[in-house]
Amino acid sequence: MSGTGEADPRPELGLTHLDPDGNARMVDVGAKAVTARTATARAVVRMTQGTAALLASGHLPKGDALGVARVAGIMAAKRTPELIPLCHPIALSGVEVDVTVDPDAGLAEVRATCRAADRTGVEMEALTAAAVAALSIYDMVKAVERGARIESVELVEKTGGVRGDWRRGDDD
Repeated sequence: MSGTGEADPRPELGLTHLDPDGNARMVDVGAKAVTARTATARAVVRMTQGTAALLASGHLPKGDALGVARVAGIMAAKRTPELIPLCHPIALSGVEVDVTVDPDAGLAEVRATCRAADRTGVEMEALTAAAVAALSIYDMVKAVERGARIESVELVEKTGGVRGDWRRGDDD
């Protein structure tokens, strides 16, 4: 429908990132109220029990993968608008990235929480932090196990904003 000037024929979808011609645009959030917002995302990295034990002990050939993953996740959250098209730059007030390793289960779980007082949410920052931290873990363990895999990256919960709070399981 490019060039027609017509409104979106499917307004029920609420396609806010498209202009009337169907072109991508950044939504204007200037009129929205500044509110406290948080988001937590999770990523799971699956590996063998032996690799997970090395990860947990800090004895991987590449060094302290957990420390590297935490820093990578924090850096990624701060760079989200450079990585994800149409994301607004927001003033993050805090980013926490924690990694829990379960050697018996052969997995590492990354949890990233982002906070801001802004006009738009921090879900993408939390998801980006969790994803990049998981990629960093893969990069650090691939020297001993190329078959490690990132199984999921998902939003766990978010608070604040016009649409209110949401937690995984509330609507799925």
